Amino acid sequence: MALKGIKVVEFAGLAPGPFAGLVLADNGATVFRIDKPFQSSSSDILCRNKRSLAINPKIPSGLDVLKKVVASSDVLIDPFRPGVMERLGLGPVVFLGENGKVGLNEKLIYARIVGFPRTGSHKDMAGHDINYLALSGILSMLPGSHNRPTFPLNLLADFAGGGLLCTLGIILALFERNSSGRGQVVNVDMVSGARYVSSFPLMHFLNPSTGTFAAKRGGNLLDGGAPFYNIYTCKDGAFMSVGCLEPQFFNTFIEHFIKALPSDFKQRYGWVPNSSTQFDRNTWPELKNFLELGFHTRTRDEWTAVFMDTDACAVPILTPEEASQMEESGQSVPLPHPRILSKMNGAAQVIDLVPIELPPGKHTEEILQELGLTDTEYQRLVQDGAIEGTRSKL
Repeated sequence: MALKGIKVVEFAGLAPGPFAGLVLADNGATVFRIDKPFQSSSSDILCRNKRSLAINPKIPSGLDVLKKVVASSDVLIDPFRPGVMERLGLGPVVFLGENGKVGLNEKLIYARIVGFPRTGSHKDMAGHDINYLALSGILSMLPGSHNRPTFPLNLLADFAGGGLLCTLGIILALFERNSSGRGQVVNVDMVSGARYVSSFPLMHFLNPSTGTFAAKRGGNLLDGGAPFYNIYTCKDGAFMSVGCLEPQFFNTFIEHFIKALPSDFKQRYGWVPNSSTQFDRNTWPELKNFLELGFHTRTRDEWTAVFMDTDACAVPILTPEEASQMEESGQSVPLPHPRILSKMNGAAQVIDLVPIELPPGKHTEEILQELGLTDTEYQRLVQDGAIEGTRSKL
């Protein structure tokens, strides 16, 4: 696998850090999650193919061991607010060096994920995805009512702008290390990351002459304003998605839609859309009403059958359970993506979809043994309270 042999130290966190570690682990990296000792469970479910070392860096013996772990690693993922790792004695300077002082591991890729920009006015404040989206400018553009926007779970800032861009930064830094031989700091903040993955709508909004986001929220092609890019409720209460933006796709959609309506529907309604209706904004309210009433005449699965094998850009909105049945693995856990194929035989990489629970400290003894700690050193960690463990020999 592409990252086989790369060793990653991931300090336990929420959402973006664990996701970055998951992507690296899914592609062959060896990932150690650093947990607090004396915990019975973890909230991290993104722990596939990781191992857990539970150790306290606030205790000198624990800090010494952690420095050895990081000194022998390729990547460190720091999910904390600015300054936390420095106060622990594990900041970038310790490993990468500074001002001529040699670091413990100058080939280390030190990846830091924070919510707000590290030098901005909010840098020391707590926050979550919705807050980072709020400052990014993109939340104000997202669909919702005319009174307020809605937010897309915690996908845009935590996972796209945070975890995924952190992974990209790590890969780029590893690639650069091949030529320079040196590591570096990778800084990711989720406000900037959310803005970057939202480049398309933000750049259109800032250039209204393009017309794509020239109207107020809820009045544009992609934010719920267009009837032909929207969600509709069916007879059974389930939903269909419609996204026929291009004229040829709209023509296919409206042709199949009208043909599938009850024979007396057009007569009762008194108006029928055609190909010229699509971009006549004056008719959008009428078209939306026509589609809403029309979709109520059939169930979701019946409409699915109507549009199957066409270019109408109309497909059912599946539940998570239904969508999981379409996974190649046949399991509910999403498969790693993209699928990397072998040039020799076209075979996809094989991923072990292990359980989503990783008890803190499950691999502590195993990892410390691999690190070469003696029994005396191990016993000291236990006695100091730096790790939870038995007094058995390593």
